[in-house]
Amino acid sequence: MVQIFRWLMRLASGMIGLVVLGFVLSWYFAARSLPDYSGTEDVAGITAPVEIVRDHSNVPHIFGVRDDDVFFALGYVHAQDRMWQMTMLRRTAQGRLSELFGERTFRIDTLMRRLDLYNLSVASVDDQSPETLAALNAYSAGVNAWLAEVNEGARGRGAPEMWLFNHPVAPWQPADSIAIVKLMAVQLSGHMEDEVLRARTSLLIPSARVADILPDAPGTGIAALPEYASVIDNLPTYAANTRQPYDPLMPIKPLGFGGASNAWAAGISRSANGSTLMANDPHLGLTAPSIWYLARLELSSGGVIGGTIPGVPVVMTGRSADLGWGLTTAYLDDQDIFIEEVNPQNPDEYRGLDGWVPFRARDSIIQIKDAPARTIRLQWTDNGPVLPPDQFDLGTIRPPGHVTALGWTALSDADTSVTAAMGIMRARNIEQAIDAAEAYVAPAQNLTLADRNRIAMKMIGHMPARDPAHATRGRLPSYGYEPANRWRGTMPYSANPEFVDPDGGIVGNTNNKTVDRPFPEHVSFTYGDTQRINRWRRLMQSREVHTRESFIEAQLDTVSFTARSLLPLIGADLWFTGGAAPEGTPERRRQEALTLLSEWNGEMNEHMPEPLIYAAWVRALQDRLIRDELGPLADEYVHVQPLFIERVYRDVSGASVWCDVIQSAPIETCTDIARLALDDALVWIGENHPGSLESLRWGDAHQATHDHPVLGEAPFLNWFVNIRQSTSGGDNTLMRGLTAGSGDNPFYNVHAGGYRGVYDFADPDSSVFIISTGQSGHPLSSHYDDLGELWRRGEYIPMSLDPALARAAAVGVTVLTPEASQ
Repeated sequence: MVQIFRWLMRLASGMIGLVVLGFVLSWYFAARSLPDYSGTEDVAGITAPVEIVRDHSNVPHIFGVRDDDVFFALGYVHAQDRMWQMTMLRRTAQGRLSELFGERTFRIDTLMRRLDLYNLSVASVDDQSPETLAALNAYSAGVNAWLAEVNEGARGRGAPEMWLFNHPVAPWQPADSIAIVKLMAVQLSGHMEDEVLRARTSLLIPSARVADILPDAPGTGIAALPEYASVIDNLPTYAANTRQPYDPLMPIKPLGFGGASNAWAAGISRSANGSTLMANDPHLGLTAPSIWYLARLELSSGGVIGGTIPGVPVVMTGRSADLGWGLTTAYLDDQDIFIEEVNPQNPDEYRGLDGWVPFRARDSIIQIKDAPARTIRLQWTDNGPVLPPDQFDLGTIRPPGHVTALGWTALSDADTSVTAAMGIMRARNIEQAIDAAEAYVAPAQNLTLADRNRIAMKMIGHMPARDPAHATRGRLPSYGYEPANRWRGTMPYSANPEFVDPDGGIVGNTNNKTVDRPFPEHVSFTYGDTQRINRWRRLMQSREVHTRESFIEAQLDTVSFTARSLLPLIGADLWFTGGAAPEGTPERRRQEALTLLSEWNGEMNEHMPEPLIYAAWVRALQDRLIRDELGPLADEYVHVQPLFIERVYRDVSGASVWCDVIQSAPIETCTDIARLALDDALVWIGENHPGSLESLRWGDAHQATHDHPVLGEAPFLNWFVNIRQSTSGGDNTLMRGLTAGSGDNPFYNVHAGGYRGVYDFADPDSSVFIISTGQSGHPLSSHYDDLGELWRRGEYIPMSLDPALARAAAVGVTVLTPEASQ
């Protein structure tokens, strides 16, 4: 027995030793790719030495003699810290993820090949300005210089992920950077899915009811919306969902995640400091690392500092000594779905304006890891690429014998958006920035500007020129062979909304409607916000003048205008009604919840219970209102529609009819539904967050999910690569933390302002900024998540162009010198 015990101990010790050895070796090889931020490197591609000073937050400050050398160094530092992220962005745009991930990403690659973003990017290279093309080439050379060091210096293949998904990395090219900007357009455009949802809803209920649940911004109904069945023939009343579960690698986010951002600026008359102020926090899906990367460039036009996107040699949002610029999604309706009839006698033809015409077509081969390669047939009509029926549920809204084509401004083969961004970055005042932005194509943005004396906002991006007689005005799919439905090119830049030096002294945008113009100059019928703008307006108007601190306060505001508006409506007949209920009964718990909510000011604070009770209540309420009439389609409405609930409880145009459950014999009132929904919410809370209501914490349910897109669900590894944080805010607060809306954790914070910046032009070096994770994409780096806790707490780091401040407590200084042969 003793001998057996000894052998078991030896075996156990050996196994433990092997595990420890494996862990140590894995750690060693992964750590090999950690860059050294101090030293001198000889590189090919520059003409004079370039100094890269990394300040105490690992923000690189790049100093060079020539602009091209500075862009070279930006490519170098992007590759040092985010090489894996850059290669993933490029592979996504190219439709080449399946070479690494196999069948998992075949559908994603198929979609990206059909959109043809990369070939359009290659075609757009020659359309850039000479200065931009030089910057793109220099940036590419900088990326490739780091790749050469990785290959020659045994630097662990450049990133830990490269060990797990080993693949050759092609040299970086200018088209790669253009493709990443197009990929941002993919992430920020959602009108195609809006059209599909509106069409599917219209097939189930009358258009007047569609106007309730999908109301026109800022809140009035869409009286002129036609029935989809009257526009397109031979459609089923309801077709089941065909889309697959969402994959984090899919660049197109689910419906309701198209984008949300904030930007505002105060002119001299509304500023306490004698110059202008500006704030910007663009919102995207949360990931680890963040999509944003902070950098400072010293160019011949002056220093610029702000948020960059790895892979693109531009400060997308930031400031110089003279100008601040910020971006918010414009929600321009830049997409249309066209129903194209296929020739029943020849599937290679579709109905054009004058009869049957052939599809433009070509084959594309997708390489798949551990599986045979597949060839897909790509097709285009005059209106755009043909998309398959299993993408975005397009098969549910097209009749037999037809296909769907996508019209979209981002599908341009002469896309000069990078040139426009480069011009904005170099501009000295708002006029120069607005002029430079004329070259911008997509994604459409509201560009907020502040120089030292003036403020402005201009929508940038190509706006489709639709026929006033368009059958659906772009709100529903339409026949592509009808002349009135086709685009007539794009509108002139002068037609884009513009606000310069407004009388009130303040401009701002929270993805809200900006102009009230008739179709087709309307910009959009659907916007990302009808709620937060009300809170922003109040905060701006509550002060005669503003300061940097008041702008920070507004940027971090967590009071929900929606909660303040809806709770008095849905709880009007529930507050303080009925006698005392026995302890431990559902009635008593309901009374406790109502008492808490009656004393709440709408602040979505992570430490409070009321936000969770409110959020669960309105979520259950909307489901009860729509489930009986929409059936499984109700699952598509993953986020609460505040205007819909308000219309129902104010009985706008008879909208209270939604409260009656059509399958039941009794006639339910809106008070009945509110009470039942509150009970539903309390049952859900009890099952998922047990304990007394007073002990609940919104932050426990509203965790920010900075997850690694590839390894985020991998056992054990996810502990190292994912960053989870308790956060305040919610779907409709200025410090917006958009909830998942579905799944086991419907209130997880999955979409937020990954970059925040506040710029003070009375004292520019007192400006501040932050990103949501850290500068490094390496999980073993101390800079992988070091900024994330500051971001969570609403803190910032200095945004200074002073070289002395950058050098103080710098974590490293790298000097790039030209190779001797040069």
